[in-house]
Amino acid sequence: MNARMLLAIVVLIAAAVASWLLSRQTGDDARPAPPRDSASLGYYLKNARILGTDVDGRQLYEINAQSAEQVGENRIEFADVSIRYSPESDVPWSVVADSATLMPDTEQVRLTGHVRALSSEGFSGNDTEIRTDVLIINPVAYTAETNERVQIRIGARSLTATGMIASLNDNRLKLLSNVSGKFVP
Repeated sequence: MNARMLLAIVVLIAAAVASWLLSRQTGDDARPAPPRDSASLGYYLKNARILGTDVDGRQLYEINAQSAEQVGENRIEFADVSIRYSPESDVPWSVVADSATLMPDTEQVRLTGHVRALSSEGFSGNDTEIRTDVLIINPVAYTAETNERVQIRIGARSLTATGMIASLNDNRLKLLSNVSGKFVP
């Protein structure tokens, strides 16, 4: 064996040892995951059911959702959501939407995506349906409002408008602008 060949073998062995040491260092030096702040963990629920109560602690309304997730410290987001008043509240309205956000500090629920409010005893005592893309409900105050385009069907009559304020417990409705409608006798 000549000196050149011996030198090449030594260099190859040194390279193999160095490579092995580097791979062991990065493999053994696995960094632990950064600690999570427990306040940011929140919660996640499937098939969630949340009950809202009045000032006396009686059930006022119920929120059902396919999922609910706490976002931040004071916000809850829902997917595939429905809101129904309890029979004791004597408010015959139910609301469905693709998603909703509950802000506990304001007692309001912001519904978005294919929002439909339905009542068999709605305005003028007729079946009533309200459709919009965004609806803000205060279930404790029995109000619903939007600044978006709204379609309203009251029996055989239909209206469209931009913006609406509704009082659900006494079936009052105020359309804000661009009102047009179709009334069939």
